[in-house]
Amino acid sequence: MTAIAGSSPAAHPVSAAEKVSFLKRPEIYPDPPQAIETVETHMSWVFLGDRFAYKLKKPVLYDFVDFRSLESRRVACEDEVRLNRRLAPLAYIGPVPLVVDESGGLRLDGKGVVVDWVVHMRRLPASGMLDIAIAADTLEIAALQAVAAMLARFFGEAVPVAMPSSEFRKRLADSVGTWQRALQQPETGLPMDIVVRVADGLRDVLATNALAFDRRIRRGRVIEGHGDLRPQHIFLGPAPAALDCLEYDRDLRILDWADELALLAMECEMLGSPGAGKAIAELCAEALDDSPPDALSRFYKAYRAMQRARIMLLQIQYRGQDDRAHWLGQATAYLKAAAGYIA
Repeated sequence: MTAIAGSSPAAHPVSAAEKVSFLKRPEIYPDPPQAIETVETHMSWVFLGDRFAYKLKKPVLYDFVDFRSLESRRVACEDEVRLNRRLAPLAYIGPVPLVVDESGGLRLDGKGVVVDWVVHMRRLPASGMLDIAIAADTLEIAALQAVAAMLARFFGEAVPVAMPSSEFRKRLADSVGTWQRALQQPETGLPMDIVVRVADGLRDVLATNALAFDRRIRRGRVIEGHGDLRPQHIFLGPAPAALDCLEYDRDLRILDWADELALLAMECEMLGSPGAGKAIAELCAEALDDSPPDALSRFYKAYRAMQRARIMLLQIQYRGQDDRAHWLGQATAYLKAAAGYIA
């Protein structure tokens, strides 16, 4: 990639809307598809062809990420590829520059002034994703065994993260406090009694099971993991993979692998398939010779369900008020699940 001499991105301003409009055009891609499907999230736009996907990060500022500068988006694209190749090496091809060429037009890759970066990925068939297989009732035990083997290898080869056990427990407690304050805002309309019950229950487990959490640290069970291990991110095969890790904040990836598996199990239960997540967790535990206490597994399920309730509220902020009732319903469902786990 060679920049035009004497030029800079500031000298070639291109709006986000112009970039999105350009990336929606099938003819700009190698081996052009007939059409491009566009998916928008609160942090990016994803452009889907028959066999590929390109992700453009939004120039946004949230309390957990700042993507307003070109450099921050370049680093984030590189991090996304590097970190996701740990569990999806075939899916993540690499970062690609979006440039303004000598004629003043946008180009994907090639010579010119870099005005943004996109992540280039191979598109995996939707039918192979765990959430779709659950909905279609097409899950087979062999596929779950393959996913468990993949995760067990990843967890087993990960370097343990060293930190004082008191700091580890404080991180968990601080997150509970942060989520409770957000969920208890009067305008949310959530059942406050359940919010308080879940938060108090989680803090009680942290206090009464402190030694169990401390043993997880001492035994090297806390690692830099995926951070968002949900069925929507699990590809079943033929080569299983886990996509879309939380690349933008390492702290969010520092966790007990029992926490990762609890999130996956909890989300499978929310989709109506408690057996899928349970099977993966049990197979992983067997491969790793590691069976966390039931109290910790239930804690982590409740902890992640509370987090998901908070994320459902954020969707209202990101997407507007039109679907407020839907997201509030989702948040309430997660809170009720959390209360059940922590009871």
